[in-house]
Amino acid sequence: MEHSPAIAQALAEVGPRLKRLRLRRGVTLAGLSRTTGISKSTLSRLESGQRRPSLELLLPIAQAHQVPLDELVGAPEVGDPRIRLTPQHVNGNTVLPLTRQPGPLQTFKMVLPASRSTPKPCTHEGYEWLYVLSGRLRLVLADHDLVMDPGEAAEFDTRLPHWFGTTGTGPVEVLSLFGRQGERMHVRAKPRRLRDAPDSAPDSAPDSAPDGDANPTPRPDTEPAPYPDTGSSPGSRPDPDPDPGTGDR
Repeated sequence: MEHSPAIAQALAEVGPRLKRLRLRRGVTLAGLSRTTGISKSTLSRLESGQRRPSLELLLPIAQAHQVPLDELVGAPEVGDPRIRLTPQHVNGNTVLPLTRQPGPLQTFKMVLPASRSTPKPCTHEGYEWLYVLSGRLRLVLADHDLVMDPGEAAEFDTRLPHWFGTTGTGPVEVLSLFGRQGERMHVRAKPRRLRDAPDSAPDSAPDSAPDGDANPTPRPDTEPAPYPDTGSSPGSRPDPDPDPGTGDR
């Protein structure tokens, strides 16, 4: 079986690493053989590189030395975990995806500019968790009309009529976790109820924002990708293959 140069190099370094570890512990080949049940000749050939390391051989050696298996084989370096943020502009808002892999739970940072329009509550499948990073967020959820300050969080079933946007005093930065039905974060908010809420409230998108999910791009498994609500965007998921005769979404 042919291995890539990187794998071949890693395998070649196992033998010398085993020998250094054994000598550092002051253990002889005979002693290690008694502890592991592996013959002296096999251990010698393993250390000299004449025997290819296998899991069957390395596990008892790691147990005898009381070290993790990674220490014997040399774990690969961890790649750069930083996510390269690519801002997306949806209905006048800036959305930054914070998760790289598709999955049932997605995380976004949203920046909602200050603007005013009438709330248009929507419903769709899913569950959403919001955390206000800066600014003041107005959240309309069923019969509740709330204002959330920085540091406050809310979670709700998106099958309930809901809408959120700014209060008109400035932009809002929000962290959003959105998942399919049943994906819950179990965080409770303690927002203050908005008194005498105006008929016309700020929103992060114009009144002409189309119905439907902000990002109808399907995931690789053909299911619609979870995407956060963005202000006045109703957030209902579009049919991935709508009836061309009706134009309904």
